[in-house]
Order: sequence, then C-alpha cells, then structure tokens
Amino acid sequence: MKKRITATAALLAAGALALSGCTSGGSGGDGAPIVVGSVNTISGPATFPEASQAAKAVFDAFNEAGGLDGRKIDYKMLDDKGDPATATASARELVGSDEAVALVGSASLIECEINAKYYEQEGILSVPGIGVDTGCFDSKNISPANVGPFNDMTLTLLYGSEQLKLDDICVLLEIAGSTRPTYQAAIDKWTELTGKKPKYVDDTVPYGASDYTPYIVKARQAGCKALAINPVEPDAIGQVKAANAQGWDDVTWLYLTSVYSENFAKAIGNAGKGIYVPAEFYPFTEENDINKDWRDLMTKNKIPLTAFSQGGYLAATYFIEALKSVKGDITRESVSKALKDMKAIDNPMSGTPYKFGVDNTAGWPIILKSGTNKWEKVADDWFRFQS
Repeated sequence: MKKRITATAALLAAGALALSGCTSGGSGGDGAPIVVGSVNTISGPATFPEASQAAKAVFDAFNEAGGLDGRKIDYKMLDDKGDPATATASARELVGSDEAVALVGSASLIECEINAKYYEQEGILSVPGIGVDTGCFDSKNISPANVGPFNDMTLTLLYGSEQLKLDDICVLLEIAGSTRPTYQAAIDKWTELTGKKPKYVDDTVPYGASDYTPYIVKARQAGCKALAINPVEPDAIGQVKAANAQGWDDVTWLYLTSVYSENFAKAIGNAGKGIYVPAEFYPFTEENDINKDWRDLMTKNKIPLTAFSQGGYLAATYFIEALKSVKGDITRESVSKALKDMKAIDNPMSGTPYKFGVDNTAGWPIILKSGTNKWEKVADDWFRFQS
C-alpha cells in the first residue's frame, strides 16, 4: 500500500491516462447534458450528505448561468449506504449505464477503496469533496479536494507536540476497512518529523459505541495528557462526555476536521483544556470575503455550513474550471485530460492549491474552549508540513 503522506506516487499519477476497457462517456458536442456523478454515504452509521449537496448547488448555479456554451451538467448523486455491494453497484450505474464523464463531490465511508480499480479500468477520474478511506488517496484516478483523515492526523499530532508543547500524547483510533496501516503511516510521519512517539495507540475504539468510558478510563490511567482521535461527530461527543463524567478536566483533545461543526460545539460543555482541530478548509465559522461565495450559496440552498459542504463546493468549482478548458467534444477522455493537465488552482478556502494527484497538507488550527460552545481560530495562517 502506498502511504497517504507520500506525494511522489501521486505526482507520478499525472502521467498517461489508463485506457484499458474505457468507454468514451458523455455525448460529444451535440448539446446533450454533461453527466457527472457521485457516490456518497448519505445513510448508514457515518453520513456525509453535505458534500454532494454543495456540489449540486454549484452545478445548478452553473446551469442557471448558461452552463458550458448552453450545455447543462446533469448531476447524479447515489447513496451507497455505507454498504460495499451498494457502493460497487452505484459506481457501475454511474460509470457504465449513465456514462458519466467524471465523478465529483463524492463523500463516502468506503467507496474509493472499493471502486478505485474499476475507475482505473474505465479511465474515469474522481474528485471527491471529502476523501475518507485509504483508496481516496492512493489511486491515480482519485484526487480529493480535502486534506483527508490521514494527513489530518499528522497535522493534529504536529500541532499538539510542536505548537502546544504537549507530552504524553496517546492515539485512539476508530478503524474502518483497511485504514489501519495508513493511520500508522500518518503517525510514523509525525515521528519522522519530530522524533516523538505516542505514549500508546489503541486501535480498538469502535464506531457508534453506546459508552466510551472504558477507553477513556484506560487512557487516563496510562497517564495520557492529550488524546489524538479520529471519530465521527457523535462518537466524539460521547468520548468527551465520558471524560467529563470521570472528572477528567485537564486533558487536551486533538481531533480531526470530522468533529468541526456548530452542532458539536453546542453539545460540548466542559472541553477539558481545549479541543483542537486543524480545519481542512478555511474555518467555516468565519464570516468574511474568503467564505462569502460558499456561504451565500449554501444559505440560499439551505445546506448546512460545514467543512463537508466546503469540500463539495470546492470539488465542483475545481471541476468546472477544468471543464471550461476542454477543447472540442466533452468526453470522458477529454475531461480526464483536462483534469490532469490543468494548472494548480489557488483558492483561499484551501491551504494548498488544488492540482489533481497532489497532496493537500495544510490545516487551519482552531479551538473549542471549555464552556464556550464556539470555535475560534488560534492561528493567523495555515499550519503545514512537507509530505
């Protein structure tokens, strides 16, 4: 398995497009709609509905403005339900039956790893709004808009040890599919950069547990001063509340962007010595010109203001820029070439210019202080590391 945190392989992926078994996709220049798809976990144990909703809002606005020389984008969003068989069938429906020219704005717990080989076989590229599983970051045909949980883990560990000067950091992992080695690679990257190691790593923490007390008690008894964890939002709430119930009020939480929401902030009272997150995009809670276009579009379409919707918005925005650069017929091949050949796109909502196949390794440090119910920036710029 290629390490998520190594950019070399991703950079090499900007070469020749795999053509084996591919179909042309699209409908050339006959004025028919341009089919674009996404596979998402919209229902199930861990859901990400905002990314594809945000991508749809971008495409709807593009269509209302006239589309591409009058051609509209027909955006199809399918729910894989967190189920491997459904994720497989969804990809084949979009790529095979619907002949999509690309996949854009997806956010799924499992689909990248399951469908990566199929995408390579069919010569189609995917720009997920939120890459979640390992396959999103080690396939030459998939390049998410976001940092991803693995680089996010390296960032949160780095910020904790180097900026907050924390010792005795423990890592608790919720493992889905085959992500364990990639999380280990993220931890190893932190060790490589700092010479430091976790006090211990517990990779038995379950998704959706009714009670996280045993894991919290174990960490406290082991002398952990900070916890770096990769949960979905409901699990993080349960973990913090379990610590509060134990009277553990001097722990520092080093979470990932997955917990960065206003709902999470409202649900947390005592946050120990603070909950820190390296936000994958410019903090969405900031109302300024950087977020204005995204915020206005999400508000108009009643889409939650979250990092997930930021990812979907950016993925669709990047795709449209590539689409506009296509010369001649709009086909799967021409769109794939445009995506791989396009120059890096700067957007102030992201700390790394978007280039298909290149890692994003920047996060904006934010904090949820105990009792405040409000996220705040704790830095004036992006926090980065070299992959």
